[in-house]
This record gives sequence, structure tokens and C-alpha cells, in this order.
Amino acid sequence: MAKSDKVDAVSEISEKFNNSTAAVVTEYRGLSMAQLSELRRALGSNVSYRVAKNTLVKRAAEQAGVEGLDDLFVGPTAIAFVDGEPVDAAKAIKEFAKTNQNLVVKGGYMDGRPLSVSEVDSIADLDSREVTLSKLAGAMKAKMNQTAALFAAPASQVARMAAALQEKKGE
Repeated sequence: MAKSDKVDAVSEISEKFNNSTAAVVTEYRGLSMAQLSELRRALGSNVSYRVAKNTLVKRAAEQAGVEGLDDLFVGPTAIAFVDGEPVDAAKAIKEFAKTNQNLVVKGGYMDGRPLSVSEVDSIADLDSREVTLSKLAGAMKAKMNQTAALFAAPASQVARMAAALQEKKGE
């Protein structure tokens, strides 16, 4: 790689670190190009999966102010830069790794701090944003129904009492 190509690659990776909501560092040793393409499709359009040289990634991380990831940049390294929901990307990587044992999650980076492998797995186990919002909406609707029933109860009790009094008068 020519020096200008390396400088361009470092600035591009640094920019991705700065603009991404999260990054997942993986080892792809033993995966074919077809499998890497399948992984990229599974990750979707909000995630860019980039294979890069460790020295370039270290420089880019340093340039972007990302700390604590240097020990992850050993061996064949590829990084998934997430522009959208980190949960969706972590789920896709975890699902792909189940069927392709050669993909190994080394760690990640989110909210200004490094993530361990177990933290990336925990993120993958979370519900997506849409599911969480729908659960919240369902819970709010149930509470509103309970409140409406609570406010309607005295009126229905008065109506039942009036009907009982009218029946008693009729006897």
C-alpha cells in the first residue's frame, strides 16, 4: 500500500469511528468472500463491515480519540461500524456467528468506552427499539384502560343501586 493510500485509509476509519454509534471488532479468519458478503447483507445498510490492517486501525482509533481497543487489534481484524441501532447489528453478528464458527467477536466500542465480548452479547440479547416501543405502548394502553374502568366504576355502581331500588319499590 502506498503511503497516501494508508493516510486515506486511516482518515476514513477514523471518520467511521467518529460518526458511528457503535463498533464491533471481529476476527474473520477462515471465512470465505462469499461468507463475508453474506454477513454484510445480514448486517444491513446501516452497518459497514470493514476489513483493515491492525496498524492502520490503531492509528485511526488514536486519531479519533478511541481508547482501550489496542489489545483487540491482533490477528485478522474486521470492524462493523454501526450507524443505526447497535442492538440490530449485534444480533446480526451473533446470529451469523452461530452458523459460522470462524467469525469471532473480540469486543466493541460504544458511548465512549470499550465493550467486552460479554457486553456485546448482552446488547445482542436486548429487544430492538421497535419491540421496546411497542411493549411500552401496550403497557400504557393497559394502564389507560384500568384508569378508565376505575373512573367508570362509581357511575356503574350508582346505576346498579338505582335499578335495585326501583325493583324494590316495584315489589
